[in-house]
Amino acid sequence: MASKPTVLGLTPSFGFGDRIGLATPGHVEAMKRSGKTFAPIFPQQSIREMARTSRGPEQVMKDALEGMTQAGWSGPTGADADHLKTEEDVNRTAAVGFTFFTIDPSGDVDASADNYDEPTLRDRFASIRDRIGWVDAYKGRQHELPNGTTVTLDEEACLRCAVKYGLAINSAVALADHIKSVHEASGSDYEIELSVDETDQPTTLAEHYIIADQCLSSGMKLVSLAPRFIGDFEKGVDFKGDAALLEKSLHDHAAIAELLGPYKLSLHSGSDKLSMYAALSRATKGRLHVKTAGTSYLEALRVAARHDESLFRAIIDFSRERYDTDKATYHVSAKLDSAPTTKEVADVTELERHYLEKWEDVPAGKGFTAPGRQILHCTFGSVLTHAEFGPLLRSLLESHLDTYTEVLAIHFSKHLEALNAGL
Repeated sequence: MASKPTVLGLTPSFGFGDRIGLATPGHVEAMKRSGKTFAPIFPQQSIREMARTSRGPEQVMKDALEGMTQAGWSGPTGADADHLKTEEDVNRTAAVGFTFFTIDPSGDVDASADNYDEPTLRDRFASIRDRIGWVDAYKGRQHELPNGTTVTLDEEACLRCAVKYGLAINSAVALADHIKSVHEASGSDYEIELSVDETDQPTTLAEHYIIADQCLSSGMKLVSLAPRFIGDFEKGVDFKGDAALLEKSLHDHAAIAELLGPYKLSLHSGSDKLSMYAALSRATKGRLHVKTAGTSYLEALRVAARHDESLFRAIIDFSRERYDTDKATYHVSAKLDSAPTTKEVADVTELERHYLEKWEDVPAGKGFTAPGRQILHCTFGSVLTHAEFGPLLRSLLESHLDTYTEVLAIHFSKHLEALNAGL
């Protein structure tokens, strides 16, 4: 019998998203092959993903626990109720045993705040001043971090943080209070992650400091925080950007987490970012969480490529039709003309390279780069809820579960090995 989900604390952790419900045996096998440095989170699903796949919290939990039992996993696991925005989201996920609650207050973030000139910034702050009471307490302060970097909280930095994140902090604290009350009533344990990564501009050190300090001072049981890091963390492909600048930034953000917490730094859109994993591990000294989701769905399509070429081609054609609509909520750059159509590629192995890209096709230390992956990644909901494609793909995976388990084990072993390389 698999263990019930538990809290993981500051142990380095890795979240395995499963949008179909058959991936956990492959996730477990990857953990077995890669040692026990990281604690797994096998039940993990965002509210948005549940809606797009027609799988509720009960089904997500059931599938993960059954997969753990099937694969012989008796170690600990967390359970991540991801991207929570409402009290109802909390109630539904807490009721079935989720333990790791990721608060997403992005709906209250003023995404334009980085571009406001000073008069506009002051006007915007004036309109919310009665709801933001902390600006004067931070203004003019400096904080030296454990790594020697200084965080300067001048007036502009404080005002911009207040305008950009002030209402989001309020909503995050309110939702955290609700999470606390739910678990006090049930007598069960829990931990909270805060996601502030869904912005166009990177989270500044001043913003990180104020956000975390406000949340912790409110009594939030914060175990990890996901900033928006510098560079591009697009879905389904490797990190894009200056690796040296990213590593310096990671050290600075990790130093804030050490000073104020400690709490873990969390990497969202973490799938396939192999080139920067070691840097993340080094910077955080292992105090980290990595969250993956859509990459397990893409590996399911690899099974289709190898066992049902006609289905693989049909899903690609359908995904290309849906891409421009479905990509609206994702950070991606692939265009339809950046990947060939199925009619242009006769060989299925070559088609697999264009749309999934095998590890051996990628330079050492790099993750996937094929633009076709993003086309398939963004359209998972349309495929899985399609009257024909959804059942056909699930039936294929059930018939070839050994293949699915193996491709997942290979895939995630690469992730975990790259993270371990930095420890």
